[in-house]
Amino acid sequence: MTDVEAVDDGPAIRYDSDRPLPLHPLVYLADGEDVTVGRPDTDSYGIFPPDGAELVRRLEEGLSPRDAVAWYAAEYHESVDIGDVIAALDELGFIRSPDDPGTATAAPVRWRRLGAAVFSTPAWILYAALIGWALIAMALHRDLVPSYRNVFFTEYYTVVQATLFVVAIPQLLLHESFHALAGRRLGLRSRLSIGRRLYFIVLETSLDGLVAVPRRKRYLPIVAGMLADVVVMAVLTIAADLSRVAGGAFSPWGKFCLAFAFAILLRILWQFSFYLRTDLYVLVSTALGCVDLHTTAKRLLRNRVNRLLGRRDRIIDESDWHPVDRRVARWYSWLIVGGYTLSLTTFVLAVAPIVYQMVIGVLGRFTDTGATWAQLLDSAVFTGFILLQLIVLGWLAVRDRYRRRERRLHHVIA
Repeated sequence: MTDVEAVDDGPAIRYDSDRPLPLHPLVYLADGEDVTVGRPDTDSYGIFPPDGAELVRRLEEGLSPRDAVAWYAAEYHESVDIGDVIAALDELGFIRSPDDPGTATAAPVRWRRLGAAVFSTPAWILYAALIGWALIAMALHRDLVPSYRNVFFTEYYTVVQATLFVVAIPQLLLHESFHALAGRRLGLRSRLSIGRRLYFIVLETSLDGLVAVPRRKRYLPIVAGMLADVVVMAVLTIAADLSRVAGGAFSPWGKFCLAFAFAILLRILWQFSFYLRTDLYVLVSTALGCVDLHTTAKRLLRNRVNRLLGRRDRIIDESDWHPVDRRVARWYSWLIVGGYTLSLTTFVLAVAPIVYQMVIGVLGRFTDTGATWAQLLDSAVFTGFILLQLIVLGWLAVRDRYRRRERRLHHVIA
């Protein structure tokens, strides 16, 4: 009796080559030129070539490693290093440990029925009706069209800043909840975490099991968050229109709704900043079957700039890039440039006027002898908030730069 030994940076993994491997139940999904193999109960997945996936399938069906090697040689007329295969399966957690003789079963996915209800036919009809109502209302009443001026629903800047910050939290949770519920209706588990894109703090929903779902079923979980944003924006617009008082002016509640709606619009526009790997980036990457489109597109842009400047020694070899990524990146890289352009345009047309009006208002209060104590206190607190944000952003920039320098130094020493 001989053993199969696989070494993977750690202790050797030994299995009897004449006995079947104790594998957990696995799922297989062919997608393009690759096959996704994984454990739904732990959300552990790996990408295999078709022949490798078939070899894993034979091992799961009960072939011993020795018989699987013989089957592979007869089927593909090539040899295979079964030790490397076993090491990869063990690293992915596909092999049961000796003290786990039973079959692992995935825990029931909670909120699956709620997810099915949120994206049911009646729900879609409701969403379409709300969005249509809001669009018609904006067409009939120009004062409902989003504008940066709507942000100033009160003369106190601290109230504007604090209120929009507070209400943004449940909106972010709703955005991510739609992602999660769209996945859970398919039986996928999800995790919520906090991340950062550039200088934006974001909430992120992880749906690892999405890789084992047919591609056409992945689109809704990816764009569900944007659907929530559009629906909430429509509801706020309708609420503002219904809140009008005598003479057609908006009530304080209506003004707040319009301010909140504009803040959500900025978040929707932010999704088009592809360079931040937003939901729309994931949608494009998934629809086209890419592996790492973002990295490939950035490298392609860098090569273009280096060629334009004549820096031939800095051009990165493109032969190792995934063929799909390389083909798509030739036109997608311009979307990255477009994302930067859109971000700059949004800042100039929407964010900068808000900041300018607030700064002018604050300075005017400090220099105006007629300002009330409430206005002066509001301006002082608002200024403190702004300075605190600038300090935090500066600290993040310095910290990230320090960490990058440490990594480069460590790489040179190693």
